[in-house]
Amino acid sequence: MAEAPMLGKSKKVKLDDAAFGERFLGPLLHQSVRAEQAARRRGTAATKTRGMVSGGGAKPWRQKGTGRARAGSNRSPVWTGGGVVFGPQPRSYTFKVNRKEQRAALRSALSLHAGRGSLAILDAAAFSAPKTREALDLLEDWGQDGPTLVVLGAEESNAALSFRNLSRAAVQSAADVGVTEIVGAASLLVSEAALAQLTERAAKAVERTPGSGGDGATGANEEAAA
Repeated sequence: MAEAPMLGKSKKVKLDDAAFGERFLGPLLHQSVRAEQAARRRGTAATKTRGMVSGGGAKPWRQKGTGRARAGSNRSPVWTGGGVVFGPQPRSYTFKVNRKEQRAALRSALSLHAGRGSLAILDAAAFSAPKTREALDLLEDWGQDGPTLVVLGAEESNAALSFRNLSRAAVQSAADVGVTEIVGAASLLVSEAALAQLTERAAKAVERTPGSGGDGATGANEEAAA
């Protein structure tokens, strides 16, 4: 069973193998990171086609006799101020990753830090008030490379305020942290409350409904076919 040191105390915390004992799953981690980053894209980029720009009602000049190239509309894409051909339009970039795959990727990311010793446990109760100096001293005593991701519970606001101003530290709640942040951090600092939440998220079995597939999707298609 893997262990992680608790900063500021001479003891170690045992980590659940169900969440921190996964092998490295490179392709699955890559897919999960892509999915999370794609879901964060706003997808609002848009350009106007030649049918959307103003002008163009009349032919700019007659077809022959001017010595210039033929032109039928000043909304043509080759004209300044004309429409854009094949430009971006509002769209969604999201794509699906099954729940089993999401949890396996989370386990793999957590196990990566546990395996290389870049994971430590934080006693968030020690911060009775926001103290950035104390937070900096903890990280310096730990001696791990940055950037450091600090994962905290929802009620641990004093610890969050203590770490948030450090240039090489980022603070995330255990409910919102994703594989992207965990993989992108050189070291991972987790409070005891956040550790319990992450372990539950990563090790939780996928609930299946009657007639469902492995990813929890409904079995309506199978019932209809029957």
